[in-house]
Amino acid sequence: MWHSGLLIGRFQPFHLGHLFAVKYALGKVATLYIIVGSAEKSHQTDNPFTAGERIRMIKAALEEASIDCRRVMIIPLPDASAHSLWVASVKSMVPKFDVVFSNDPLTRRLFQEENVEVLDIPFHERSTYSATEVRRRMLSGEAWEELVPRAVAVIISEIKGVERLRQLSDKK
Repeated sequence: MWHSGLLIGRFQPFHLGHLFAVKYALGKVATLYIIVGSAEKSHQTDNPFTAGERIRMIKAALEEASIDCRRVMIIPLPDASAHSLWVASVKSMVPKFDVVFSNDPLTRRLFQEENVEVLDIPFHERSTYSATEVRRRMLSGEAWEELVPRAVAVIISEIKGVERLRQLSDKK
């Protein structure tokens, strides 16, 4: 078991596949830093939720799943101006970590170039559990709540997230 690890995502929104990834990573590390990437982006069709809303969703989902939140730190991180600067930006904003959990080829490459170990996360029904699919269902009026933890669905309802996404995409 490693002391600490990093899990990076946009979490637009946090869904059951993300929850599976968090549980997997927590099985390998004592402390997990969850990086909410593209923190500066919101109110876009691919990034409808603010960093604060996403952090709230993650925290609520972890609490609902009875995950010890003392083992998790959620950190918002804006995009870097260049890929070559991104890992340095992460390292400057996050406490020391031993391993990164990611299936993203670019993330993997950038951290490996800095001699950081990167582990794949087993996909959990990837074709179903993706933020793209959640947003697609929200826009088309299909059932999306089953793809996210109940606590996340409650927050999205409270902030009128579906209405926001539809307005942003002109699909009212």
